Amino acid sequence: MASRLLSITCIRQKSHGDLSPTPHYPSMTKYPRGVSSEQEKLIRGSESKALFSVIGMTCSACAASVEKAVKRLPGIKDAAVDVLNNRAQVMFYPSLVDEETIREAIEDIGFEASLIKEENSDKSTQVCRILIKGMTCSTCSTTVESALQAIPGVHKAQVALATEEAQIQYDPKIVTQGQILDVIEDTGFEAILISSGEDLSRVELKIDGMRSVNSIKIVENSLEALPGVEDIDIDPELQKFSLSYKSNMTGPRNFIQVIENTGSGRYKAKIYPEGEGGGRDAHKRQEIRQYFKYFLWSLIFTIPIFLTSMVFMYVPGIKHGLKRKVVNMLEIGALMRWILATPVQFIIGKRFYTGAYKSLKHGSANMDVLIALGTNAAYFYSVYLVLRAATSPHFEATDFFETSSMLISFILLGKYLEILAKGKTSEAIAKLMNLAPDTATLLTFDREGNVVLEEEIDSRLIQRNDVIKILPGAKVASDGTVIWGQSHVNESMITGEARPVAKRQGDTVIGGTVNENGVLHIKATHVGSESALAQIVRLVESAQMAKAPVQKFADRISKFFVPMVIALSVITWLAWFLAGKYNSYPKSWIPSSMDSFQLALQFGISVMVIACPCALGLATPTAVMVGTGVGATQGVLIKGGQALESAHKVNCIVFDKTGTLTMGKPLVVNTKLLKNMVLAEFYELIAAAEVNSEHPLGKAIVEYAKKFREDEENPAWPEARDFESITGHGVKATVRNKEIIVGNKSLMLDLNINIPLDAEEMLAEAEEMAQTGILVSIDGELAGVLAISDPLKPSAREVITILKSMNVKSIMVTGDNWGTARSIAKEVGIDTVIAEAKPEFKAEKVKELQASGHTVAMVGDGINDSPALVAADVGMAIGAGTDIAIEAADIVLMKSNLEDVITAIDLSRKTFTRIRLNYIWALGYNLLGIPIAAGVLFPSTGFRLPPWIAGAAMAASSVSVVCCSLLLRYYKRPKVLDTLEIGGITVE
Repeated sequence: MASRLLSITCIRQKSHGDLSPTPHYPSMTKYPRGVSSEQEKLIRGSESKALFSVIGMTCSACAASVEKAVKRLPGIKDAAVDVLNNRAQVMFYPSLVDEETIREAIEDIGFEASLIKEENSDKSTQVCRILIKGMTCSTCSTTVESALQAIPGVHKAQVALATEEAQIQYDPKIVTQGQILDVIEDTGFEAILISSGEDLSRVELKIDGMRSVNSIKIVENSLEALPGVEDIDIDPELQKFSLSYKSNMTGPRNFIQVIENTGSGRYKAKIYPEGEGGGRDAHKRQEIRQYFKYFLWSLIFTIPIFLTSMVFMYVPGIKHGLKRKVVNMLEIGALMRWILATPVQFIIGKRFYTGAYKSLKHGSANMDVLIALGTNAAYFYSVYLVLRAATSPHFEATDFFETSSMLISFILLGKYLEILAKGKTSEAIAKLMNLAPDTATLLTFDREGNVVLEEEIDSRLIQRNDVIKILPGAKVASDGTVIWGQSHVNESMITGEARPVAKRQGDTVIGGTVNENGVLHIKATHVGSESALAQIVRLVESAQMAKAPVQKFADRISKFFVPMVIALSVITWLAWFLAGKYNSYPKSWIPSSMDSFQLALQFGISVMVIACPCALGLATPTAVMVGTGVGATQGVLIKGGQALESAHKVNCIVFDKTGTLTMGKPLVVNTKLLKNMVLAEFYELIAAAEVNSEHPLGKAIVEYAKKFREDEENPAWPEARDFESITGHGVKATVRNKEIIVGNKSLMLDLNINIPLDAEEMLAEAEEMAQTGILVSIDGELAGVLAISDPLKPSAREVITILKSMNVKSIMVTGDNWGTARSIAKEVGIDTVIAEAKPEFKAEKVKELQASGHTVAMVGDGINDSPALVAADVGMAIGAGTDIAIEAADIVLMKSNLEDVITAIDLSRKTFTRIRLNYIWALGYNLLGIPIAAGVLFPSTGFRLPPWIAGAAMAASSVSVVCCSLLLRYYKRPKVLDTLEIGGITVE
């Protein structure tokens, strides 16, 4: 499993020249309806080639998405996507499609595409991930994206609001990471580099004992000289060295040894303690503490302001003291409120001024602009009233200092609660990361292979090829291979599979899983960022960075939302002010503590602060974050918002048969010879032909043939010459000067090999029993018939029944013969069957279903399924399948259970129900809140919304949207799945 998971590695893009051969998936040219055969010939004669720069791809899943999007267009002959060099090469027919249409198709799935010339393909590209602190709404993320895109040398910038991260593709020859960080800082946000390049392992070391710049330089030079060290980043203040290195050449223990030897014992190095001075979690905790501190300080000043303006004015003794005059009509109470409100406005509220200034500087307007305008209006109007009272012997007025200070306090409280809630959206990733044990037992051997030393080390110090001892009940410290011992390992925390898996010498183990009974010695094969656990975490993180198509709706609204709100607030103030000036409403409507201008101003400020795009911007990404995280814990890896959105629309599922509906472990159950020969000799000939085949049926034949050589574990078969694999039919080879053909009935008929009546009867009998009949020809004459059985997965029938109840149509497409296919389909309850299908025909069938209006999911496990997985709206790969299938798929079912098809669809439906609820709430809140804040209820009911309550409501809207998304954490798969039996055990 570990090696399979490693196929989804996200790697830094570097220049490698030509397009890499993988991933590449077959393509079928699609012509518009009504195109005649003559027109097809003309079209085929005018093909063109275009090379696109595609920015934003981070892994094979991205490449598969791009390739899928391009190949769905009419007139595409072929497309190859190179994730390493950010390139897509497309062969197309200009009369049916043009470069701009292809470019738009790539951009529609979330990547930036531009047409480039071949000579520019040597431009190197790197990727870095940056944590951005202080973003409040989708306007903020859009502002940062625009600023980054404007930097020369930056090819693509993707900013995720929910994760508060940016992923930037850039040319290091033109722009540096430092310049990128400076630009983000200039937009008003704090930027912290998380990683730069994901194909390298990275470790952070704390070094004590370095007292001068010279000693730091000596250590740096010593480390740079080591083979495999790629990059060193030093923070002298924290005494922290961050090293990027190639794990197959060196490792952290080597670094520590070199450091300590360099200083003759003066320097001491250790892994940098988690949570100190770096890491996303540390910054998140710091941000939470910071907001809480701001809120507390704001509260200290705001409570006295609130009491003097709202409470003490009704307490006779205190009221008299507050009403005492200082200068002219200036009262002690007003002066106190001014003094207390000023630090809240300009010190605690400084962040809003900074954010608003930098947002406006870059031509956009965000939440900070609304808050700054609203609080400034209340504060400076109150200052005007105070100064006027101080200079006038007759003027009396009521100030609004409590409005500005309470508004800032409630917004800070809302941001504090929002950050707390957002932190919980990524708990699934935190849980996955915490699966790795803290320590490991490292074994040292002598030349004879005897253990001479057992040493407990930090698990982050494990290097490739280390031998680690795993005790019963302990977690496996690293991905590796068992070299000694036997045990059962519980892999449910990684794969979701409940049953413990037997492990013995030669078997692979996954880091983070639990050893149940025996002692194991494992040799570490994948460490640090290469481990299966790290790959899963990275895939989930990448999925959470990707925007779902539905999020475009919120992004479009946020562009004009803030200017529209400012205009509405000005119109509201003006309408109420003019209505008061021209006596359009009774004087009795005006509260005794204010005049018509002040009433109008309060309505205007309320409109300004109640409407904010924060909730709208968080509606989709928070739900996608929680949904993909929950999916990972359920053993369903969803590769981003696009896959999640498509899955909830699925109404038709195409199933492969072998390894998907069936166990994928076929066995030879019967053999009938049609000519006189020794059975062992018969199997020796066909095993020699089939040993080169990757097909499961071929492997079953070879395994069965081994039984005739009980004394040999890996027998040497006779040499097979002129081997040919005929896709979907069988194999041909020459063995011992005899032409051996092993395959299905159609292959024999194509090669004009006569099939006797008794062979036909044997085939029919096998097919009736849902077995696959294989014919064997020797020198052009039929020599035998094999019956191969591949038992159904225990829950296959129940899964199909449940899908029917969910209004999802099921279809089976297989390369097997019609008789066996119909028997299997009848057994599981599938009505529509397509048999003897070649790989490209599976993809064509998917496209036909799409053309008829279905949203199609393809579930498969083999190389021959990858074209269909790419063509489908949602490709689901069985986790035990091949690397190419896993790479081509949008969703990986880690447990290899069919029930997870239902889990994936149900989870996506629940997630999108939550997104719709979020949008309804966010939009409904603004549609209701703005008119109420503008005073539409005031004439009839006397109800008005004070600005500070409007600010509290605005803060509460964002918190409520995040909390609504957080309810997905309690997702439970459909109860009907809990009763299904899997391999003899019930899944609880």
